Amino acid sequence: MDLSAFPTAGKLPAAEEHARRWSPGLPCAPHNELFASGREAGGAAVALALALDGLRELEGRSLLWVQDTTSLRLNGRPYRAGLPRALRSRVIHVLAPKPEDALFALEEGIRCRDMACVIGEIAGNPKALDFTASRRLTLAAERYGVPLFLIRYDAQRDLSSARMRWQARSAASLPPQWNSAAPGTPAWHAELFRARTLATGEWILRDDGKGLAAERPSAAPDHGDLAAAAGGRSLAAR
Repeated sequence: MDLSAFPTAGKLPAAEEHARRWSPGLPCAPHNELFASGREAGGAAVALALALDGLRELEGRSLLWVQDTTSLRLNGRPYRAGLPRALRSRVIHVLAPKPEDALFALEEGIRCRDMACVIGEIAGNPKALDFTASRRLTLAAERYGVPLFLIRYDAQRDLSSARMRWQARSAASLPPQWNSAAPGTPAWHAELFRARTLATGEWILRDDGKGLAAERPSAAPDHGDLAAAAGGRSLAAR
């Protein structure tokens, strides 16, 4: 995985580094965290959209999806039929009884180079997910080149070594072109509130038929949190 788009601190002048903004097409950061409400599946949808955008090519590899039992109760299992076609036979789902088990599965998945990426779902702020555990995940992702997207449902923003940290939720869809009564293409509001080498910012994300598209919230309607059904549809955005 090419990490050149995420240079270490000090390689760019402060003014130039601050001016760099995230945009679709950048390679995945090694360790990503997404904070989201447990009332909708917007967090999982944004994690999947960012992973597919940053990876570009799966190259025949699998995707590991790990959930703790609380995350499963909140949003259910990943719906294979609603996933992008290229992923439907490549998702390995792991249900962990406790957060400690989920963290173990996440780290083991990151250490497997046959994985394209790892998506994790952990609810709340369990003691097991402290800064030390976060650092272990970051180091493993950087060493083995398998990016991690960890979704934190109903969690406080605690200490973390994640390279990019997002706040995600569902956003209003654009009206369909031919049938105003039909559901529109799913959209999400994503706030990048911490990044190692990129400026923070907010975007409305949606699939434009060619890939992930992003625009500033001022240019797109955003009605805040939507019903869980909207988040559920979002996993089938591609």
